[in-house]
Amino acid sequence: MNFKDISEKRRAINFFDAEKDITEDLLGQMIETAAKAPSSFNLQPWNLIVLRDKAAKEKLLPLAWNQPKVVEAPVVFIVLADKGGWQEGHATVEKNWQEMLKAGSMQPAQRDWFLNAAKTLYNWSPEANLAFAAKNTGFFAMSLMYAATSLGLASHPMDGFDHEGVRKAFNIPDNFWVPLLLAVGYPKPGLTLQPAKWRKTKEEIVVSFS
Repeated sequence: MNFKDISEKRRAINFFDAEKDITEDLLGQMIETAAKAPSSFNLQPWNLIVLRDKAAKEKLLPLAWNQPKVVEAPVVFIVLADKGGWQEGHATVEKNWQEMLKAGSMQPAQRDWFLNAAKTLYNWSPEANLAFAAKNTGFFAMSLMYAATSLGLASHPMDGFDHEGVRKAFNIPDNFWVPLLLAVGYPKPGLTLQPAKWRKTKEEIVVSFS
């Protein structure tokens, strides 16, 4: 499938086949394909909690408005956006720095510039700090959905959940925001999809304020 095929085929599926699992190999392919998503300074401030266990999904269910797909889908991701993913000493920040040195895209003398640039861009206000984490993780989350489609899987992003309840139930540290949950699996046998929903046209999307 080319990208046009993937973008047109991707649908948010509400009903999953509870009897059909996703192999670890396929799940790994999905995550590693999605990890090619772009991010500011390549800081990749995203992580996933992967729920496969029935008990874990049942713990999530009442916190996610009792949506049946939470327990029917073989895999549910709790998608995490790391608000501290720009800070010196953070494991990903430091690995990113070392990789840039190896690639020659940064020199040792540029370290202070790099760290100060990240701080200036992403920590000038609480809103900017959250935006850094959420927008970059949004790129990754959308890539997860497209990757799933390319591999013959279906998915459904969920915004309807108790954010603080999920944080507490799954011991999620304070540096993470939870922008969404994502159910992944195979459509329920015999599922009839409704027609694709309308989308804005180019003329409706493009605006000017001059």
